Amino acid sequence: MDSHGERAENLAQLIKRIRDTYNVNESQIARAIGVTPATVNSWTQGRRGTKRGPNPEKLRALAREYPKFTEVEIFAAANRAAPGPLSQDAEEQLLDLFRGLTEEQQRMKLIELKALNDSNKR
Repeated sequence: MDSHGERAENLAQLIKRIRDTYNVNESQIARAIGVTPATVNSWTQGRRGTKRGPNPEKLRALAREYPKFTEVEIFAAANRAAPGPLSQDAEEQLLDLFRGLTEEQQRMKLIELKALNDSNKR
C-alpha cells in the first residue's frame, strides 16, 4: 500500500502501462532490454522465475528504453528498492579503494556488499 492507502502498482501493471504508452508488445519490450519474451511474460503473469526477482540491470534497462517511467517507479513495481546513482567518478573511486585492500579485506567487503544487496531485494 502507498501513503494514500492505495495498493501500489505491481510489475505486471507497469508492463501493461509501458505497452499501452509506447504501443509495444511483450516481445518488443524483451528485445529492447535484452531478455527473452518468456521473461517479460513471467513478469506480466506475476511469476518472478527466481526468489530474487527481476535483475536490477533489466529494470534499469526498462527505465532507459521507456523514459516516461522512472527507475524509482519501475523498481517499486518490482517490489525492490531503487539503487542509488553511481557516477563514473564514484565507480572509479570505489575500484581504487577496493584495490587498496588486502585479499582478505576484499573478501569481507564482497560478503558485506552482497548482504546489503540481498536485503534490498526483499
